[in-house]
Amino acid sequence: MVRVVDELVERVDAQDRVLGAVSRRDAVREGWLHRVGVVVCRDGAGRFLVHRRAEQLSRFPGHYELGVGGAAGVGESYERAAARELSEELGVRATVRLRFKFLNRGGLSPHWLGVCDAVLPEVGAPDPAEVAWYGWLTESELRRILQQWTFTPDSQEIYRRYLACRADPAPSQKPCS
Repeated sequence: MVRVVDELVERVDAQDRVLGAVSRRDAVREGWLHRVGVVVCRDGAGRFLVHRRAEQLSRFPGHYELGVGGAAGVGESYERAAARELSEELGVRATVRLRFKFLNRGGLSPHWLGVCDAVLPEVGAPDPAEVAWYGWLTESELRRILQQWTFTPDSQEIYRRYLACRADPAPSQKPCS
């Protein structure tokens, strides 16, 4: 018998203050706020990394994504969660920097979404159980593709906010919109 262990996340309030630890499954099922960290990856030429989720994933199978990420574990910062997911999903380690966070009500359940960024010289060895395809797109290509391909619910909002905040030297110190 295979036993699936559910990860623990921090349930947070509308101001992103920790209320306590809960299972991720319960947080999603009950609609409790929790934290998710994602990283928008660029290469040295400024292109954006886009990937398609594997078909066997339970959440948004086959959808495209702009950010690589996942739920932040108990005591884990947005940056750490994003860096961990980057390593797990794409097989690459990089320094990630928190750009902004916002209360995201799209997707499976509401959550605080911490959007980080990183410059990647290359992609390591993507996990085929997570990533079916990836590619680098220019800003104009990405704008077009966001309208044509099926992306995860938060990718459009991440992109809009990322463009608005990317020139700000200290965006994590004040809200972006």
